[in-house]
Amino acid sequence: MEILKKIASCLASLLRFIQANFKATLLVLFVLWLVIPSGEEGIASHNLEKISLVGPILDATSIVQQIDEVREDEEIKGVLFSIDSPGGAVAPSVEIAYAIKRLAEVKPAVVYAAGIMASGGYYSAIWGTEIFANPGSMIGSIGVILEGADISELMHKVGVKTQIVHAGTYKQVGTFDRPWSTIERAELEKVIKGTYSLFVGDVARARKLDLNKSAEYADAHIFTAQQAQKVGLIDQIGVEFDAKKRVEQLTNIEDPIWNKEDPMDRFFKRFAAEGSTLLHTYFPPVTLK
Repeated sequence: MEILKKIASCLASLLRFIQANFKATLLVLFVLWLVIPSGEEGIASHNLEKISLVGPILDATSIVQQIDEVREDEEIKGVLFSIDSPGGAVAPSVEIAYAIKRLAEVKPAVVYAAGIMASGGYYSAIWGTEIFANPGSMIGSIGVILEGADISELMHKVGVKTQIVHAGTYKQVGTFDRPWSTIERAELEKVIKGTYSLFVGDVARARKLDLNKSAEYADAHIFTAQQAQKVGLIDQIGVEFDAKKRVEQLTNIEDPIWNKEDPMDRFFKRFAAEGSTLLHTYFPPVTLK
């Protein structure tokens, strides 16, 4: 019984210490993460870089920064850009696409479809030096969508009404408290069609496809890797090993050394992505789907 009391006392003391010094402990851990090199990266530099894009595309800031830093780094001779994304918001997808375009102008940038590379995920890939796809991946879905709810019946049952003062014919476009009017729907369709034309036009230019035959490779079609290759959306089919070997061939490096992503970096990226996804759940943008 006395031993149990001592154990309980030690645990209580430890918990009190953690509670009293929680912020300081977090700060120390964060500083250590910043200053201590991880794994082999602290010992040897690398000359090939893998960058990953995983999940919905809602903010491009971090990815674009990575791409631009690699583009300016003379030690890095080639890049593998791995994508597993169903798409996302228009503007961030365009930012990533043009960042890869800048990168591919100065060094090989092979894109690899690791799982799903659809809609904005595919838009991001189009300017890669070459596009590889996993045999089991899903490619395409070149299209645009804007979704909105009509909860007017629910509001009527609950007894809730909206009161609005506005100036401008289209200021209430997309509101959820009533059905959209004919002119409001036409206004939204104008935006969607313009965005779709931008998307298809960039795909045709980047992949050297006939814009007049866009119904074959665009129009929100979803393809397997084999089907995507037939219509010209990708170049090669293979696994990541093959895509990496292709980067090494294009760079012609005698001693290829790939970067290894730090587990803590991966955790923070996923944490940020999940937070951004939650935010956009309540404030949905026009998305590429």
